[in-house]
Amino acid sequence: MRAFTESVTVHISAPPQAVWDLITDVTRIGEFSPETLEGRWIDGAAGPAVGAKFQGHVKRNGRGPMYWTTCRVTRCEPERDFAFVVEVPGLGTGVNTWRYQLAPAGDGTDVTESFELTPSPLIKLYWLLAGPFRAKTNVRGMTETLNRIKAVAETSPAS
Repeated sequence: MRAFTESVTVHISAPPQAVWDLITDVTRIGEFSPETLEGRWIDGAAGPAVGAKFQGHVKRNGRGPMYWTTCRVTRCEPERDFAFVVEVPGLGTGVNTWRYQLAPAGDGTDVTESFELTPSPLIKLYWLLAGPFRAKTNVRGMTETLNRIKAVAETSPAS
């Protein structure tokens, strides 16, 4: 069985700080993600920090169903590493961790976006049945997200 993870790396001709600012501003996620329409910080959070929570309004596979998720920041190392787990309501655990790793490279920043599903019997069954399709969808979505971030970062005055 394949691992429950995939990743995409895109080079962005902008400094890590400019890229970091776009990635960690969850209120702009609707500009970049083909599945997440909007985001908002919740529970008193106003920006990225380990433990901060936000909600994302998701349109699954870009078609539906539509729903809100609650996410908790698990990594927040400025200009280097930002990750959050999508929490499962009522269980106090997460189902999927999304991560952005930034590395200075040449004239800008290499950005790797990845996801990793939390192993469980239900996830193993899901991945066995739908894993190849979902992995392909996620890779396409991560590529689109990073390319949209690239377009903004490379045309902003800070880059």
